[in-house]
Amino acid sequence: MRLTPVDRDDLTTTQADVLTQIESGPRGSRPGIGTVGPFSAFVKAPKIGGAAQALGAAIRYAGSLPDNVKEVAICTVGTFYRAKFEFAAHKAMALLAGVADNHLRQLADGEVPDFEGAEHLAFEIARQMLNDHGVEDDTYAAGVSEFGEESMIELVLTVGYYCLICHTLNTFQVPLEPGMEDPFPGDA
Repeated sequence: MRLTPVDRDDLTTTQADVLTQIESGPRGSRPGIGTVGPFSAFVKAPKIGGAAQALGAAIRYAGSLPDNVKEVAICTVGTFYRAKFEFAAHKAMALLAGVADNHLRQLADGEVPDFEGAEHLAFEIARQMLNDHGVEDDTYAAGVSEFGEESMIELVLTVGYYCLICHTLNTFQVPLEPGMEDPFPGDA
């Protein structure tokens, strides 16, 4: 990891406030969550990190997208960027949301997963955003038809936010936590 570890005793008041926001918010059920993954970077850059963590909390917990749809989009972004921490963390959440393990393995292996219905549409929207820098008209129309305009906006924002997360994780070389399975063992 390129960042020095978060030491609760050495935080500025603003850094401590961001850590408190993370740990007292909807993510706070996991002890130490504010010091791992992308959150350590958010704490260390509190002026922007506070806003970034708040946006992430809204995307994860306040939106109207079904969890399985959201997690398929997030895992698609994680595989695109080969962000080990991101995919490993969200694979567990995707499984809890009902996404099939074999589909997630296909995704991690670089294959087009056998998603169906809304999960396939979320994958395709995320894939097009990442690879084509936009979404084709027919895919967009299918997304609005399936999810509604508000949730389609949420899906686009979810993909964009997790691009930020993956860049943060990869740039600062955030390692997997103990117990996390390496989704891309051939990658450095």
